[in-house]
Amino acid sequence: MVVLKFGGTSVGKPERMKKIAELVLGTPGKKIVVLSALSGTTNTLVAIGDHLLAGQKAKAEEETANLEKHYQSFIKELYASESFQAIGQEIVSRFFIFIRMLAAGQFDNKGYRELLAQGELISTELFYQHLQERRITARLLPALYFMSIDENDEPELEKISERLKPLVSSLTNIDIVITQGYICRNNKNEIDNLKRGGSDYTASLIGAAIRAEEVQIWTDIDGMHNNDPRIVKKTIPISELTFDEASELAYFGAKILHPSTIVPAQKYNVPVRLKNTMDEKAPGTIITGKGAAPGSFKAIAAKDGITAINIRSSRMLMAYGFLRRVFEVFENHKTSIDMITTSEVAVSLTIDNALHLPSIENELKKFGSIEVDKDQTIICIVGQKITEQKGVLKKIFEALGDVPVRMVSCGGSTNNVSVLVEKQYKE
Repeated sequence: MVVLKFGGTSVGKPERMKKIAELVLGTPGKKIVVLSALSGTTNTLVAIGDHLLAGQKAKAEEETANLEKHYQSFIKELYASESFQAIGQEIVSRFFIFIRMLAAGQFDNKGYRELLAQGELISTELFYQHLQERRITARLLPALYFMSIDENDEPELEKISERLKPLVSSLTNIDIVITQGYICRNNKNEIDNLKRGGSDYTASLIGAAIRAEEVQIWTDIDGMHNNDPRIVKKTIPISELTFDEASELAYFGAKILHPSTIVPAQKYNVPVRLKNTMDEKAPGTIITGKGAAPGSFKAIAAKDGITAINIRSSRMLMAYGFLRRVFEVFENHKTSIDMITTSEVAVSLTIDNALHLPSIENELKKFGSIEVDKDQTIICIVGQKITEQKGVLKKIFEALGDVPVRMVSCGGSTNNVSVLVEKQYKE
């Protein structure tokens, strides 16, 4: 069985939704199709939720009405017959009645999460009915039946597998199963989500849960490129990556993949293929556990919005437990660390979420003097075991020329060398 995930731009227009139906039909064997919300929908639902939390019901209704008009236009182009246009109208009306019911009540965080789930629920139902109109046999399997996260917002892969395998096995004569990306249930059995970009994560979790032959992530670009095509001209797609290389690139800024996507697939060695809905004949990128030839530079990615923190303390030298106490500050504020370098008298580290920075600074001051540099960028250079090759750092620093480097991370991973620079030097 193959898992195919289509993102918001792939289903964002009626002609594209029709196109992915052709792509699904052209894929041999049984498949599970994972869909995102139509492009722009989640952003609008976030705006509606924010207005409601702020008590701005008129603004929320204005956004809701505009979104409803968009869907009414969408179904007119998606369905050919009057009978299925009526079905589409019923689906749209039902979903927007529910959205207005949420808005009319005591809107809270639970309601917010239910609101955000509507984008995926409506896109999958519209796609399912499109297949019905074309007399294509399929089943709609809600992700809320099997996808769950624990109290730490981590997916429960083994439980997902226990629920999903019997559901899929029961559909003996069905080759196409449709489900939602992004949405799930939390440990309180409430509707929740895998956070932004989570449809990739859903596909990988499903692939791992059923031990799929392959997970295909269909986007609007032909695979993972060797650099950011928005910045660098004449980039090229990479034909093959290892799980470790892809993880590094996704975490450090390659936008084509959600950073968590690789983890479940890697655990059960399920290949992940990146494909382009606009050019299905393009080979794309295949991500597997097979090691490539070591020593070659594969790709470069950049991660913006980085804050560097330097903690300088004369008491650090020979002080047992110093780093543990420093890390506990970040753990207590649920803030992850990207890079770290140390000397006998100082520790420098970076974070990509400055939400709790004032509180973190106050707690770190008891260890020594603190310096904070904002608007930094991590440049990540990735390749199979590049850190084991002679002269790698020399090549990197020669390429950087006169660019001042704030930090370097090398050795934590054999596949990655990262340098921290001010954002102005990123391009």
